[in-house]
Amino acid sequence: MRRKLKLLFLAIIAVFLVVHILKEPKTTIPKSIQDEVEIALGHFSELEGIPIAFKFKKNIKKSVMQAQPTWSGLLKPRSKRSYVILISEKFKISGAEFKTVDVPRDVLIGWIGHELGHVMDYQERGNLNLIGFGIRYVLLKEFVKKAERAADSFAVSRGMSEYILKTKRFILNHSEIDDVYKARIKQYYLSPDEIMEMVEHQDSIRDNNLL
Repeated sequence: MRRKLKLLFLAIIAVFLVVHILKEPKTTIPKSIQDEVEIALGHFSELEGIPIAFKFKKNIKKSVMQAQPTWSGLLKPRSKRSYVILISEKFKISGAEFKTVDVPRDVLIGWIGHELGHVMDYQERGNLNLIGFGIRYVLLKEFVKKAERAADSFAVSRGMSEYILKTKRFILNHSEIDDVYKARIKQYYLSPDEIMEMVEHQDSIRDNNLL
């Protein structure tokens, strides 16, 4: 009897995996943030055709948004991967609660752009490397810093510097946001000054190429 139950259990898992692997993923966007997502996606031509599902979640620990590869995507070639970007319905810091959709429009676009920067980073990694990425992100603070700064850099290099700057300033200059959270942003992410330096460097390279 136990053997039959075990085989049945394994069969159910196998069917579940097959269904999810064969199911054709697609990009889905909640109507309330469709305009902002489309503006952000417009800066990432490399992600055209890559399925990304944007989903609201009641709460995300230590974050407002989170980009992840789907489990089925990890079993496919990177050209066939799909992703999900989870968006917290609300975020509460030091007693101040905000609905994510109610933050200034450009701030929201910047937040989404940062997460798309993560997707760009993921797309450059092989499957085993991506699994290792997840493990290191959980265990190593220095790796968190490297990953978050890389996501910022991808967004800035795709012309989203103004949006990313507005997101940083919204957090760092908001009087009701806890200093501990602000310190985390300063520790792990690009600073406004570093972003401006990146933009100036990009402009310099572009100007030299025009000569």
